[in-house]
Amino acid sequence: MISYRESIRLIDKISLKLPNETVSTVKAINRVCAEDVLSPIKNPPHNNTAFDGFAVLSKETKGLTKKNKKKFKILKTIAAGEDPKINNYEKNSVVEIMTGALVPDFYDSILPVEKAKYFPSKEKATHIIIDEKVNKSSYIRFAGEDYNIKDVVVKKGELIQPKHLMAFTTLGIKEITVKKIPKIIFFGTGNEITDYKEENVPAWKVRNSNNYYLEAFAKSLNLEIIDGGTIKDDEPEKLRQSLKDFINSDINLFVTSGAISAGKYDFIPKLVEDCGFKKYFKGVSIKPGKPMMLSTFKDKLFFGLPGNPISCAAGFRFFIYPLLRNILGMPKEKASKGKLVNTYSKNKNFTHFSRCFMKTNKQGQCEIRVLQGQQSHRIRSFTQSNCWAIFSQGKEKFKKGDLTDFLTLI
Repeated sequence: MISYRESIRLIDKISLKLPNETVSTVKAINRVCAEDVLSPIKNPPHNNTAFDGFAVLSKETKGLTKKNKKKFKILKTIAAGEDPKINNYEKNSVVEIMTGALVPDFYDSILPVEKAKYFPSKEKATHIIIDEKVNKSSYIRFAGEDYNIKDVVVKKGELIQPKHLMAFTTLGIKEITVKKIPKIIFFGTGNEITDYKEENVPAWKVRNSNNYYLEAFAKSLNLEIIDGGTIKDDEPEKLRQSLKDFINSDINLFVTSGAISAGKYDFIPKLVEDCGFKKYFKGVSIKPGKPMMLSTFKDKLFFGLPGNPISCAAGFRFFIYPLLRNILGMPKEKASKGKLVNTYSKNKNFTHFSRCFMKTNKQGQCEIRVLQGQQSHRIRSFTQSNCWAIFSQGKEKFKKGDLTDFLTLI
């Protein structure tokens, strides 16, 4: 049995990397960027106005005051989306301009409409009167102040989100190079497993929750998952054939729940070894989920999770999820820190993953409450939680006020 820290170190060493593919920008949401995305243009592409008002040449307003006013001729009106070209420029003139419109040549500042004094009247204005100095570059959005050419829009390894789509489409980026979506096949095991739709389930049977939970979890991460169903205790050959099919398929990860401990019907570890898989580890000093195992065959990965629902969920969150981030080229996930609001005790030789509820106090600090019912078969605390606290190996007692690492459920 190895420590949690050692198991993650081994996972980080796995060299499998998924291939790249090019997809349409609008279909890239929740995909992992395979290379830096660079801006092909400036944004804004040209200088434009941040306000409705009048484009002026700032040096022509020098020295103006309420006692020393000047009249400026209105040459034309330019709305957003219109050509800003001026054919009849003359000194001491202005151009009426709307927010977002390009600032025409000859002018370098904007006088907001609220400061304009119309002559002879607003309805029949041919001029405006300016009675103050307008500073150069006032209320102008400059070309490239948001993105310049070759600025990084999204970094390699970053998950593409809707906010990025706004940038891609604004900048005219039509395609993105992303990592291929990992393919996973999952099997439950055990004679006790029955379908969740069954009525009048015998006391010795258990409704299947692991398959449905892991499928939903994987889909929420934009992974491709195949539900292989359930393998009974007397069907090891079914698993053997499935592993052989897996080796010759384009599936990346084979996952099982149950049958990996040391009981009479825990047939998976030996069968996986017989199929030629190399054992990375078997047994990790964690709770829940101690019997965890990881094996490899060339570029194929096998993960055996425990059968208890919470052990299975913890295995996916703390082992398979980091593994997937690794093969997708994503940065390593960093835990947050929170202050305990109740006490917690454990075996100091184990790392515990505990279901908790996190909230932010008035001082902006994260507070962590360890929920009641931490046994691996108890689901209620999982539905009430919003994070996992990580109580590391080497310490037995944790006091109220102690800082602890935590990760979101996802």
